[in-house]
Order: sequence, then structure tokens, then C-alpha cells
Amino acid sequence: MTTFKQIKGFVFDLDGVITDTSLYHTKAWRQLAEKLGVTWNKELEEGLKGISRMDSLELILKTGGKENDYSEDEKVALATEKNTNYVNEIKQMTPANILPGIKEFLDDLRDKGYLISLASASKNGPTVLKQLQLTDYFPKVVDPASLSKGKPDPEIYIKGAELLNLAPEECIGVEDAKAGIQAINAANETSVGIGDAKTLAAADVRFDDTSQMTLANIEKAMG
Repeated sequence: MTTFKQIKGFVFDLDGVITDTSLYHTKAWRQLAEKLGVTWNKELEEGLKGISRMDSLELILKTGGKENDYSEDEKVALATEKNTNYVNEIKQMTPANILPGIKEFLDDLRDKGYLISLASASKNGPTVLKQLQLTDYFPKVVDPASLSKGKPDPEIYIKGAELLNLAPEECIGVEDAKAGIQAINAANETSVGIGDAKTLAAADVRFDDTSQMTLANIEKAMG
């Protein structure tokens, strides 16, 4: 078991950890669904969480019984339209959208000399960081286009450590999703989960929300 003293870097997921962009994803998908004449409901909204752009589009089309109405090229165009809407939405984000305690935590990490990288599957990660005015905290960002596999595969977290020139054992990964925790654990990094105890049962350390995540609390939990 890695001890706290061995930790030299932190690899962060973005959504649900640093900020919450799900609201903007939902709004953009809903705009598209309504344009396509697909009735929006809570079940569809929940089903879209954490899945890729094209899989999300397929689910919307299937919900409306329209899965055979569009060619592959048309589907790509629809997914691109959704992303354009989403990017317009996130351009309204400000530092007020940073989750509780995260700015203070990042300041503390920087002050104490820990290295920091971002491991988000979102291609819009750098845009979101810019809107939150957090770009300076994340000099190293994993490029999602360079990945061959998505979470729960450990690839993104292994790359997050490599960017910092650290061994995985010297890093803590921070996540709010079950697949993310699985990815961190498979990468041999220490996993810190934010959220539900049942969902994140595999996390090495867990907090109910971001405001509880401090270096002191992580050290205490790691022993």
C-alpha cells in the first residue's frame, strides 16, 4: 500500500471533481432532441451520463424510434451540432462554477510542490479550465485524441502520471465516477473518490463532496 509520503502528484478528472458541466451537456442534448422531435424525459437524461457523444446520439434516436432515419454522415453532423451548442454554453462559465473547496485545494497542492495534471476524456477540458481561470494550475493535460481506450481502462491515468514524469505509485487520481475509480486502481495509482459510498466502494479514499477533500484529510485516510 502506498503511503502518503510517497505521493508527489495528483491526476484530476474534470467533470464532477473540478466543476459540473453535466448541466450544459443536458441542455445541449435536449435542444437537439427537441429539434429531432424526440420527447425528453428524466430516464433519457440519466442514460446519457458518462457515455460518449456518438453513443448519446444513438440513445436519443433510439428513444424516439429514429435510429434508422439518418446516415452515418448525418449522425456525425448532428453530434457536431450538439457539441457546438455545448461549447457555446460552457463559454458562459466563470470561476463561480468551480466546485466547493477545489480552488483552495489546488492552491495548497501548488504551495506544497505537488505536480498536477488533467485526465479528462472531454476534448473541451482546456476550454472549461480557461473559463474557470484554472489553466495555470494544469500545465499538463492528457490529450483525449491520443487515447486508444476509454475509462475504465487505465490508459488515461497512466498518461496523466507520465506527463508529470512520475511513477503511477507516486500519484493520486481524483474521480467521481465508478469507471474512473476502476481506471485509477488499474493504473496502480491511489484513488480518491468524490461521491456516493456504494458507487465508489472501490476507492482507496472517499469523500462525500469536494469541500471535504484536503491534503490533511487524505493523509489521515491513507494512514
